[in-house]
Amino acid sequence: MAPGERRLRPPKNTLDKRATTWWRTQWLLLTAAPVVPLAVLGALIAPVRLWLLGPAVGLAVIGLACAALIPAWWYKVHRWEVTDEAVYVRTGFFWQEWRIAPMSRIQTVDTVRGPLEQMFKLSTVTVTTASSKGAVRIKGLDHELAAELAGQLTDITQATPGDAT
Repeated sequence: MAPGERRLRPPKNTLDKRATTWWRTQWLLLTAAPVVPLAVLGALIAPVRLWLLGPAVGLAVIGLACAALIPAWWYKVHRWEVTDEAVYVRTGFFWQEWRIAPMSRIQTVDTVRGPLEQMFKLSTVTVTTASSKGAVRIKGLDHELAAELAGQLTDITQATPGDAT
């Protein structure tokens, strides 16, 4: 590595453990949306019972497998870190994405808590920059940590001179 060159390393922080339960709940709700109507209609309409119950069972098996496996994998991959220079986020499943938002480019910092996040006492911190790629999101944080992080980022960005480039 040449002098002055930096090596990209994984961000240090993991998400809150409750994020896996939050993700599992999302998978189960997503699975239930088509499975329940198919199962109910299959139970009520005898002539098409097999045509409706077969896909319902197939979707249920796939959805349950996803709910069991994918959140644990996401938890291992998703990382975040805030330094005095930037916000670092790594997300993804098959295609992993690393996002870095320099402090000098941050325009707004928001916290969001959807109904399921509120149920699990989690929040999402959204860091908006002028990037065409969109905002950097840190999902699955403890709601108190998210509030502290938003305050910390606000303090750091106010003390960071803007980049004129």
